[in-house]
Amino acid sequence: MSGLLAGKRLLVTGVITDASIAFSVAKLAQENGAQVVLTGFGRLSLVERIAKRLPEPAPVIELDVTNTEHLAGLADSVRQHVDGLDGVVHSIGFAPQSCLGGGFLDAGWDDVATALHVSTYSYKSLAMAALPLMQPGGAVVGLTFDATKAWPVYDWMGVAKAGLESASRYLAMHLGPKGIRSNLVAAGPLRTMAAKSIPGFEKFEQTWAERAPLPWDLTDQEPAARACLALLSDWFPATTGEIVHVDGGYHALGAA
Repeated sequence: MSGLLAGKRLLVTGVITDASIAFSVAKLAQENGAQVVLTGFGRLSLVERIAKRLPEPAPVIELDVTNTEHLAGLADSVRQHVDGLDGVVHSIGFAPQSCLGGGFLDAGWDDVATALHVSTYSYKSLAMAALPLMQPGGAVVGLTFDATKAWPVYDWMGVAKAGLESASRYLAMHLGPKGIRSNLVAAGPLRTMAAKSIPGFEKFEQTWAERAPLPWDLTDQEPAARACLALLSDWFPATTGEIVHVDGGYHALGAA
């Protein structure tokens, strides 16, 4: 077995279609020597069908990150397929429609709470559920969208991502003594299913096409996936609490 992740055992969440960043992570991870276990929520048959499109069909286990029973049983479910984990990929986010598309001032707490639970708190929940399977040298990697700025139409999901970025830093602090790293990849806008659910998403597309220093391909998930793989590998042994931007350099620019 050879490759950047030779011998690694990974849990990858968030594979919904083969256009998702998570699918690209799983595909590249297998091509680089890793064993991959996927999680799915809701329509498991859909995830299982997508899993068959990987270089090697990957097992799929059910996981609702807001379900305490699912989280409590995650380690046992994973052990049915691999004997431990070297990395966990958090590619989970959801906000009710009231929280997106310009409804920031009107969204009610119940909907906001759902967005924060699924998109923010779940990062810590997933890491702790997987912790019994992990050893020093392991890594947790999540996906964010630059939360240092307020974006049109992103609204409460932007707040949730800001919380995710902070949660990753705290997780890095608390898991560091156990030898486990926590890092995020801030990807630019991509035409994933999640993006399509955001009203007015085309505003991001136009902005990136015009201003990113490097050409930005809205349909290419591989650059973000490669960054995830690098952070899961042994090549970043002393990096934690970091956010790696994979956005064509857009974040480095000032306002026009």
